[in-house]
Amino acid sequence: MPNDPTTRVVVVGAGPVGLTAAALLAARGVEVLVLERNATTSDEPKAISLDDESLRTFQAAGVVDRVLGIIVPGIGTRYYGRDGRAVVQVRAARPFRLGHPFKSPFAQPDLERALHRHLLSQPGVEVRMGAEVTGLAPDADGVEVTFREHGHAGTSATVRARYVLGCDGGRSGVRTALGVGMTGRSHAESWLVVDVVGDHHDERYGMHHADPARPHVIMPGRDGRCRYEFLLHEGEGEPGGEVPFDVVERLLAPHRRVEPDQVERAVTYRFHGLVADRWRIGPVFLLGDAAHMMPPFAGQGLNSGIRDAANLCWKIAAVLSGGLGEEVLDSYESERRPHAQATVRLSERLGRIVMTTDSRLARRRDAHFAAVLRDPGTRAFYEEMRYRPEHRYHDGLVVASTSAEVGVMLGQPRVFDTATGTVRPLDDVLGSGWALLGVGVGADDLAAAAAAVGSPETAVVRVAVDDRFVTGRAIVDLDGGLDAEVAPYAGHLVLVRPDRFVAAAWHPGHLPGDLSAVLSFTAPAPAGA
Repeated sequence: MPNDPTTRVVVVGAGPVGLTAAALLAARGVEVLVLERNATTSDEPKAISLDDESLRTFQAAGVVDRVLGIIVPGIGTRYYGRDGRAVVQVRAARPFRLGHPFKSPFAQPDLERALHRHLLSQPGVEVRMGAEVTGLAPDADGVEVTFREHGHAGTSATVRARYVLGCDGGRSGVRTALGVGMTGRSHAESWLVVDVVGDHHDERYGMHHADPARPHVIMPGRDGRCRYEFLLHEGEGEPGGEVPFDVVERLLAPHRRVEPDQVERAVTYRFHGLVADRWRIGPVFLLGDAAHMMPPFAGQGLNSGIRDAANLCWKIAAVLSGGLGEEVLDSYESERRPHAQATVRLSERLGRIVMTTDSRLARRRDAHFAAVLRDPGTRAFYEEMRYRPEHRYHDGLVVASTSAEVGVMLGQPRVFDTATGTVRPLDDVLGSGWALLGVGVGADDLAAAAAAVGSPETAVVRVAVDDRFVTGRAIVDLDGGLDAEVAPYAGHLVLVRPDRFVAAAWHPGHLPGDLSAVLSFTAPAPAGA
């Protein structure tokens, strides 16, 4: 078990979000204990799609190569109308601006095993399977965590942690133990979710069939796996009940023949659109489904949980190392909650639009889209999924600017690094910490800004623009990707957070007066830097 209880983080839950959080913390040298009540990682293929932000997070955690080995780079979702004809196929614009495919099918058991194997190789990390948390006692110095190990005759143990991350799913015991409620609604309709093997579908996109007689979804995966989701009619099934094979066989009949041993999972669900009332309770934090649950129609349930981990874990590591003050952890909820709520609303809205059982409404819907999609701009809006909530922070660790965008995620183009003479993804150049970019600014201005706001660990990089040579370390555009990313920041100094969100941007000589107050890792800045 890790040695220093004053810096230990306990992660409750070894699902994808908990394992990702542990990997992110381990990558920053934080000792972690993962407690999972089940004896093994899950063998149920629950989540089935990873987006580009999630893959970028795995890159930061040092595990992306393992994850890339279990996905298929996907190309979005195709929507079909009531008559079975394709209406539109949505996909991200190319090239992928975050450096990874936009939407990639995978099998959750494969992901959990890959993350688990990675953690077993990391120093300072312990994963205890079959360890159920039975008590949490937060105090001013941390949390006392009590757990029972099922494999040791029910032996109970207690460990002190500085922080606890509740990543234990929609029925979170951590959330319940702390008395945190959820706000939103649970949907009345029941859905049958069937995961099968030996399937003939080889499309690298999901298929949403908006047939009012039986709305359904088909999501092909790797190695002959496929997920089918069907809206159930009254009397066909209830959540928690056993699903007879003849029901599965009947619903799959229009699409394929299936044998009992080809069914990996058949479960009846009611979908939820719920958000926890609080995400931080002193030293305890809620992540993933413990903090928010949403219908699957936008494919963002797991991806939202991974965003939670990406936002929180670097902050915890910085607090434990003394680089940030404890109060910075309040920004986790203020930054993540608005986007999670917007994503829940999007998921519910897509469900209402695509999965209606009202034939007249479905007819009007199809006619509407047939008309508006004739316009190239409107078609691009839908095809490139520009209707997704913007992942942007307005509060928290950001400093407002009137001259450039802040609170947005910087993309990850391939760049030429003059320091190494190599072509690399931007994140590999910037490293794992803070970064200060000088976009078309002079070397003296960049040096002055680095002295004012940087720390020895801050990467300081000039960005070459306007096809001009620069002296010292710089990154140079190769294919237009870098130029497109930095165009809004021309002539600016740009401070980028470890999670690659832009914290501040300013012209040389006009350092924001509230920068040091918001970013407490730095001392008060000299005027005119």
